[in-house]
Formats: sequence, C-alpha cells, structure tokens
Amino acid sequence: MTVRHATLQLMVSIAIFCFLCGINVGEQSGIKKKEMNDKITRLMQQMTREEKIGQLNLVSLGFDITGPIVSQNVDENIRNGLVGGVFNTYTPIAVRKIQELAVNSSRLHIPLIFGYDVIHGHRTIFPIALGLSSTWDMKLIEQSARIAAREASADGLQWVFSPMVDITRDPRWGRISEGSGEDPWLGSQIAKAMVRGYQGDDLMKKDTVMACVKHFALYGGAEGGRDYNTVDMSRIRMYQDYLPPYQAAVDADVGSVMTSFNEVDGIPASANKWLLDDLLRHQWNFTGFIVTDYTAINEMVDHGIGNLKQVSALALKAGVDMDMVGEGFLRTLSESLDENDITQQHIDRACWRVLETKYKLGLFDDPYLYCDENRAATEILTIENRLAAKEISKRSFVLLKNANQTLPLNRRGITVALIGPLADDQRNMLGSWSAAGDWKQSVSVATGIKNLVGDEVKVVYSKGANIIDDPDILDQLNANGGDIILDDQSLEILIEQAVCETQNADVIVAVLGESQGMSGEAASRSDIGLPENQKKLLRALFDTTIPVVLVLMNGRPLTLTWENDHAAAILETWFPGTEAGNAIAEVLFGEYNPSGKLTVTFPRNVGQIPVYYNHKNTGRPYDGHSMEKYKSRYLDVSNDPLYPFGFGLSYTTFEYSPLKLDKTNLTGNQLLTVRVLIRNSGTYAGEEVVQLYIHDPIASVTRAAKELKRFEKVFLQPTEHKEVAFDITVDDLKFYNSDLQYVWEPGEFIIHVGTNSQNTQAVSVHWFK
Repeated sequence: MTVRHATLQLMVSIAIFCFLCGINVGEQSGIKKKEMNDKITRLMQQMTREEKIGQLNLVSLGFDITGPIVSQNVDENIRNGLVGGVFNTYTPIAVRKIQELAVNSSRLHIPLIFGYDVIHGHRTIFPIALGLSSTWDMKLIEQSARIAAREASADGLQWVFSPMVDITRDPRWGRISEGSGEDPWLGSQIAKAMVRGYQGDDLMKKDTVMACVKHFALYGGAEGGRDYNTVDMSRIRMYQDYLPPYQAAVDADVGSVMTSFNEVDGIPASANKWLLDDLLRHQWNFTGFIVTDYTAINEMVDHGIGNLKQVSALALKAGVDMDMVGEGFLRTLSESLDENDITQQHIDRACWRVLETKYKLGLFDDPYLYCDENRAATEILTIENRLAAKEISKRSFVLLKNANQTLPLNRRGITVALIGPLADDQRNMLGSWSAAGDWKQSVSVATGIKNLVGDEVKVVYSKGANIIDDPDILDQLNANGGDIILDDQSLEILIEQAVCETQNADVIVAVLGESQGMSGEAASRSDIGLPENQKKLLRALFDTTIPVVLVLMNGRPLTLTWENDHAAAILETWFPGTEAGNAIAEVLFGEYNPSGKLTVTFPRNVGQIPVYYNHKNTGRPYDGHSMEKYKSRYLDVSNDPLYPFGFGLSYTTFEYSPLKLDKTNLTGNQLLTVRVLIRNSGTYAGEEVVQLYIHDPIASVTRAAKELKRFEKVFLQPTEHKEVAFDITVDDLKFYNSDLQYVWEPGEFIIHVGTNSQNTQAVSVHWFK
C-alpha cells in the first residue's frame, strides 16, 4: 500500500467516523473543531498501527490498586507510544515525571491523560455519595463536585471516574454507598449536577476535569446484592427505572462513560453493541469516549463469550475506546486486524476519540497544564474547602427518630457518655472510595464535640466494643486495607467499662455502625444489621434506662427495627468525610437542625429486600390490616419498610395545608400548578423537603404506585409559612410503553404531595389529549 493510498484511506475512515458521530468539522463549541480535526488527522497519518492501539491502553501506575492486575513494563510501553492514559497516579510532581516520559521520549510526543477515582471529594472528603444525595440540594452537590474538580486538577489529574449513577434497590450491594439511591428522577438531577460541577463550562480550564459516568449499565441490579453478579431485567424496567440517570449525564455533556462488569440481555456490557453503540451513541447521541472498568474485557472470558483475543475484538467492535489495565487491546488487536476480525476503521475510530479528548482537555497545547505545584500548595484541603465539607455534611444527616425531643442536647451543664468503637475514630470517617483522602486529617466525633462545647459539657468516653469481632470478616477486611485494630480486652469487659462510664450521665451518645471497608466495592453483606458485638453493647446501654442517642455511620441502609424500638433518638450520618466530627457535634447540640431525607428505603429485615417506594401494585394488594389470606403480604412482617424513601425528621414540625390546583381538567400541553402552604409549627428554624409524586392508575402498561417528579427545599423560621408551587406538564406524565416509546396517555392522574413517599395527601386530575 502506498503512503498516498494509506493517507487517503485514513481520511476516508475519519470522514466516516465524523459522519457517524455527528461531528461537524466547521462547528464551533468552546474549541475550534476544524483545528482540532486537522490536528488529529495529521497526527493519525503519522501513527503506526501499534501506536494507535497504544492510545487505547489505560494502565494503573501509582498509589492505589483497585483490582487483581498491576500494569507491567509501563515505562517501556510509554516510550514506545503504547500507553494512552494512566490512572492511580496523582500529585503534580508524579504526573509531570510520567508526562515528560511520554512527551519527550515517545516518537510522536503524544501526552497522556491521567485519571483517578474521585468519588466524593479528592483530598477534602465530603459525605459518601448516598449521603450527598440525602441533602436533596443540587447546588450543594454541584459545589462538592466543583471543589473536588479544583483539588483534583491541582493535583495533576484531568479525569475523574465519577459520578456513579447506578440505581439500586438492594442494600446488600456494597456499592449502594457510591450512588444516589433508588429513584431514577432524583438520580438524574444529581447526575447532571455532578457533571456540571466537575466539567464546568470549559474543559480547557485548568481547574476543571472530565467526568466519567458509570457503570454503564444496570450495575446496581446485581442479583442477590452480590457485587459483579448477573443482572437480568426487562427492557421496560431498564428504560423506565435504571437508564434515566445515565442518559441525564449524557444530556449534561459528560465527557466519558465507563462500562459495567455485568451482562445486559445476556451479553457483557463491554461487548454489548446494542448498549454502547445503538443506545448510547445513536439514540442518546453520546460523542465522548468509552472506557471499560478495571480488567472488564479480560473478565468476559469467565463470562463465557470467548478467549482474550475474541472478547477484545468484540469490545472494540461494540464501541469500547479504552481498555482499563487488562491490556487485551494491546496484546490482541493487531492479530485480530490481520485475521479480519476487526477493521482498521474500528481502531481509528477509538484512537480518534481518545485523541479528541486529550485535545479538548488542552493537553496538546500544554501537556503540563495540570502540573502546577503552586496550585497544589494553595487549593487543596484549604480552610474554605473544609468549611464547605462541614456544611454539606451537616445537611446530609437524616434524623430517623427523636422521641420526647431528646435532641438537640443542651450545650452546657450536662454529662454525656460518649460510647462506641466509632466515637473516637478517625480512620473510618471518610468511608469507602475516599481514595486520596488522608484519614489522619479527619475529625472524630469526640474531637468535634470538644471543639464545639469545650468544657461546658462533661464528656466521658468508652469504646464499649470493637467495630466487629467476627474473625472471618475481620481477616477479610484487614487483608484489604481495613486497618481494624482489636482491643485486647474481651467484649464483656469493654461493655462493663462502658456501662460504668454511664452512671452519672444525662444522656448516652452511642456511635456505632460499619467500618469503611464494610461497604463499597466488593463489600456486599447478607446481614445488614449492626454487628452482633455492637448489638450486645447497645443492649447493655438500653438497660441503663438512660436515654440513648444512636449515631450511625454506614454506607448502606441497615436493618434497625430493634434499635428503633429502644433508642431515644437515631441520627443517620452515613460516612460524613473529613469534617465528620465537627458536623455531627453541631447537629447533636442544635447548632444546625437536620434536614436530610432518605434517598433509599430502609427495610425492616433482609427478607423484605428488594423493598422500594416506586413499586408496582399487584392484583391482590394488601391493605395492611385485613386478615384475609390470599393477599400479597408476609406472615411475619409488615409490607411497609422501617423508614420509607424521602423520610427524615427535624427538630421542628411542619404543617401542610390542603392542596390547591389551578385546574382539575386539562387538555394537551396545558400547565398544571399545584400549590401547598407549609408552616413551621415548632420552635426551631428548619428546612423541609416538600415532595411531589404522581401516580397513573390506568395505563397501557402497569405503572408504579408513585413516582417522584418534583421537590423543593424550603427554610422557615418558627411560625413562618410559605406557599410552594409546583408546575406539572405532560412531560411529567410520560413513560415507556411496550414498544419502548416515551409517551403519555390521557386519563386520571393522582398527585401526591407530602413530607415523604408514604406520608402524603392526594388529589385527582383528568388530563385529555
């Protein structure tokens, strides 16, 4: 083949690619696309086959390993142009050293892209994602991502593997901690807010990073709540309940998408052409690049669809552009090309997308744009960032119980018995996937209380129990960075010491829950209650008859029926992050009135799972009272959850007026306005999340009992009132029918408004075509 012929073939291949992806060479969108395309075209004309494949190779090099394989011969491969990106390396010094190797030593001087797991903060750690979602505050969630982007970009990074938008209805699944809960509409709003926070309005700005939405797709539907397990569901369920947050991220112009480990319709996601090409590229018009999860291509061998060469070819043809760590592309694509299992166009298409991303990030203009040591010294873990983390943490807490107004505690003149393995702990405040966070910078609950009330409140402390005593689980946790150090004393002695400390206390604050390693990736649990040794401690504390305030730290809903029956108050704090102790202290002592609401249902026991608010009705619904046998119910437990979606108490109370509608019969594209007056009827200033749900009782396919469509968070002083107005359009009535068309059908609609998904008032409207 002549050089001219090869050049012409490449140009034709690129032209076809641009047409398929909807690229207008002359279009202006923040960067000059013609200049970009000219640059990439010239570069690809010079690239060998091996160098093009090298751009598709993402290696792990640095501080953290998140899977079973460590990349080999990285330096040599970088020099030979066989690496496109690096993850798990950060800091300006470390990134510059590797980037210099690529720019100065490779033949074509192509810069690398550097990515990292920035999930709920980079150095300044915010609450886990499930906690962030509990704020129901899109501005705060976007702010957390904006701060994370500034810190990550100051630390040498251009790419973050976030947001995780997987919908899940199974709290056994450890990675529920990384997502935004069970609702597709709320999850979609959060996905867009996170993408905006990370990417800003211009990826070429040095304080922005490219987001990577994950895990595409359906990862949260794993059977049995077991990580990496099979997912199987109907197309209607996919489109209606699981896909919307991914699409919302794409609509927000997310720069990259990460494939999931599970199969979709019997084909692993990383080789699923319907998922990656038909749906993502053509239906949703995604134009960024697709990266696999860690060794996902290699793992398809165990799924049973081929050997490494076969599955690598399948992944490339399906639309994967970058292979994370497994090096299946690097080792097999050239041979597959020779054997005509793939085409040159497949390789060129993926290479183009990777190079285009690097151009959009400004790396061709300045490979060291993100290697500014001055920024690293002045923009990371600042006082301002920590203050923001504290404010966001406070707003993520959910008050689950508060009998007899036990909380807030008096700020002087009382004795508090602070008990529990997490009460004076720093290591576990950050939660899972805190990545670059330094737990030594975190604030314990004991320190936070001391910082707030000083000597005005007497605090006595006792550990009371280890986080967990089960030797098998302990060994697994510590083998993977759990850092759990057991107290040498027996549980009986620890409990006895704790009870002794409570003798003169006015209140017991018991800080219990999971260690950071008990939730997150590869941390599924079949028993999601408190560990048995912590329950024994709690039982002894309840026996003292002193009011017990249970402060929870955990990455998932827990089964708390017994605890709810006996505790005076329960405060869910998730894993609150760097400023954990300061935030918890301010809520316990009334500096801030908790306003968080659950974004995931808490079951009564694991036998109820999956339990979620937007369930379908059955043909034999149970009313909760009847003794009739042949109804959809349990014999031994209520159908209702312990705490429903949207639930969360306050130190004050809110009254809702009857709903007012501007019309009850509508036609076509008319607007429906729903109004409700909210009054603070208590004695504390506070915030209420007013929630609106819609039910479509008669449709061509069965609909959920309720679906969240709007909410508003309002702040009210005591006795203050405010009217909240929600505008509803026909778009809020739409659903996917049996032909997967997104439509609305005329008829009756039930509008629910209330303080959570169960406690609502309802009105009916009729909407005609």
